[in-house]
Amino acid sequence: MNFSLRRPSLLAALFLALSLSGCGYNTIPTQEEEAKAKWAEVEAQYQRRADLIPNLVATVQGYAKHEKDVLTAVTEARAHASQAKVDVSQLTDPEKLKQFQEAQAQLSGALGRLLAVSEAYPDLKSNTNFLALQSQLEGTENRINVARRDYIQAAREFNTSLRTFPTLLWAKTVFAGTKPLAEFTANAGAEQAPTVKF
Repeated sequence: MNFSLRRPSLLAALFLALSLSGCGYNTIPTQEEEAKAKWAEVEAQYQRRADLIPNLVATVQGYAKHEKDVLTAVTEARAHASQAKVDVSQLTDPEKLKQFQEAQAQLSGALGRLLAVSEAYPDLKSNTNFLALQSQLEGTENRINVARRDYIQAAREFNTSLRTFPTLLWAKTVFAGTKPLAEFTANAGAEQAPTVKF
């Protein structure tokens, strides 16, 4: 008789556990891992860009020897961007992500100046190596934008799950130490259109 009283309570506990498991328990770790995977793709694309730069600099250097300042700026910006790393454990630190973003923006600016220099050198502009590297760099910039967009979406979904029902219950109890992920922000001055002079 004692067993028969425990049996309904065991069934009720089992039913409660099964129903709760379908209410978002796995959502938080799943979305966190998805966001981390998206971040890894962001890093991979920035690394791809960094790997293209030495070849691009070497190609331009052969044609534009007196553009030493621009070439040095690109090399230094690449070194700074390569040192600015954000480990997945630091994705909850907005300041770390901001520093990473600023280093990458500095490199983008230096690359823009390097590509502008090529306009003054017709032989360089027609060099097949330079054209191939420029095309690869443009493709990589597009991949960076897609990877950043995918990370932003995954981070937003994860952060939302930490604040919405029913996953909020798990976030406040079992996953209480879990912090929201930092997201990319627009670079300073991005809200202003560039000045064009004719």
